[in-house]
Amino acid sequence: MKKLILLFLALASIVTLKAQWVADPATNTRIANCADGAAEVYVSTDVSTGDSYVQWHYQGENGWSPWLQRLDVNGVPQWPADGIHVTTPDFATWSPGYSMTAVEGGVVSMFRTLGPHHWAVKINADGTFPWGEHGIMLFDGEGGGRSEMIAGDDGGVWVLGTDMDNSFLQYVNPDGTMRPMATITDPTKKCTNGKLIPTSEGVFVVYAKQTLQGYTNYNKEIYVAGYNKDGDLIVPETLLLGQQTVGASYVHYAISDGMGGGYVYQWHNGIAGAYNTYVTHFDDKGEPTITEPNGIPVHSIDPIHFYTNAYATVDADGQLIIAYLQTDAGSQTQDRVYVNCINAQGDRLWDDGFLVADYFGISYSDIRVDHLENYSSFTVIYGSSTNTIEAVCYDQDLSETWYTTMSTSNYEKTISENTSGFHNGQNIVAWINAQNGGVYGQNIYWDGTMGLPIPPVPCCYAPENFEGEYLYQEETSSFGAMLTWEAPAHSFLHYNLYRENLDDGTTDVIEIDAEATSYFDETTPNTYKYRLTAMYDDFESEYALTPDGEDYIIIEVTSVPENDNENEIVTLLKTYSASGQVIRNASTAELSPGIYIIQGFTSTGKLVTKKVILNNE
Repeated sequence: MKKLILLFLALASIVTLKAQWVADPATNTRIANCADGAAEVYVSTDVSTGDSYVQWHYQGENGWSPWLQRLDVNGVPQWPADGIHVTTPDFATWSPGYSMTAVEGGVVSMFRTLGPHHWAVKINADGTFPWGEHGIMLFDGEGGGRSEMIAGDDGGVWVLGTDMDNSFLQYVNPDGTMRPMATITDPTKKCTNGKLIPTSEGVFVVYAKQTLQGYTNYNKEIYVAGYNKDGDLIVPETLLLGQQTVGASYVHYAISDGMGGGYVYQWHNGIAGAYNTYVTHFDDKGEPTITEPNGIPVHSIDPIHFYTNAYATVDADGQLIIAYLQTDAGSQTQDRVYVNCINAQGDRLWDDGFLVADYFGISYSDIRVDHLENYSSFTVIYGSSTNTIEAVCYDQDLSETWYTTMSTSNYEKTISENTSGFHNGQNIVAWINAQNGGVYGQNIYWDGTMGLPIPPVPCCYAPENFEGEYLYQEETSSFGAMLTWEAPAHSFLHYNLYRENLDDGTTDVIEIDAEATSYFDETTPNTYKYRLTAMYDDFESEYALTPDGEDYIIIEVTSVPENDNENEIVTLLKTYSASGQVIRNASTAELSPGIYIIQGFTSTGKLVTKKVILNNE
């Protein structure tokens, strides 16, 4: 009988491991078992495989230590029901700060041990420990404070730690070998609370320099500096945010702008005595682009409200979309969720913010925001005092496209410090059930649905704004049709350009690279009808439409020059390479020798397109 019971328990464990994303917000997906009081949940996705990793912490036999679980794209746990426990080091009984990131083929967890020292453990997708179960000690034994980490570009990781006086930066190669350490230090100030932003040359470290002010406050400034993988300083230290007196618990946050630079934001009451969130930006050279020394507030100074608990993402144009909580300054009980957009020049594009969730006797917390690049929209996820988790999506015009309640189960939730972000069309948030000791999670797709995967990308989106005109090149006496368009919002293989000769009835199909948004068709004099489609794996899109709603363009190609003094370009608008790639240059003098298509305005305001050959001699 005992053997049968053990067999039943083993089978139950297997069934637990075969769970998958559910569409029912009343149950959600159980990811792992854990003890009451667990917290500090992190989520990260390996984009190369679609696997996601969840890390959480609670008091084990070796202290406040991390557990991890791997989920496949369907939400099925791949490791034991309780996850994999990092057991070999001894940890403190309180949280000294942890971090976790997915890397290609696995996950890396970084933490401070009881020692205190910083360590990193790598776990492969199959549950093995390529750096050993204890992991590797970082920073030559220095450090002992909070941990920060981001994935590198080769399967390695950037790690950053602090001893609360200095910060230490190191790159760990995929095999666990370590590059030289860089120390960020100042003999007169504490250099701590660093954040990491990847660049093409290395990494930016955004860190605070602070001196103690009284017992609980600091005089704090924020700097940025750039380093390569060998620990060399490649971008000098630059001041981003000027000195403010803030509470010791108020830290800053940093996020890449997707263009080599980044945004930095923090909330404090150092200005006018009112809590607000302040934003600044630096470019790919580490130079500030927002001149205000204290940054741009997300909302005008408002003594009767606080604007805090911010979380940010970046849209396709490199603009910061930042969600935050408005709380009444008096009782601090009446909450609203707002979102604003701030560009690299410090313009607050949505004035004093856009209201996402109003106050109806419900308070809010754990605000997260993610950008859906292929859909020009963003999603805000937040928790409420009724224990629900809500998600709402807006397009670029701030029109609501969908609203979904992700979880309705009536228990207290400790929501993850982050979301996975949208990968493979889905976003994942995880949390701890504080009452029954379980790690739960829920996926949500680009269209607001939940549950088992659906194709995340509609397969037949067509190009847009198809336009064309006759183009004559006087220098070479060449002529043809210059065609332009806007790419579909979703990944595809290539374009098909259909050229029908209306004089003889023949049709040719020209394959154009998926990266192109223009094409010069040099051909013989005739009248041509052009149509354009996008090719996907198994389907071809409808024809692209012109701004007038037609699905074709008719162009008469002659050998007659149309270029004269009245068509001379005086204001350059766009420059294309011979293959149709847009080149971001202010003038042709900056271009290398070659053949280009230029588009611009004449002195009379006429839009003209020309083919030019540049020698730049």
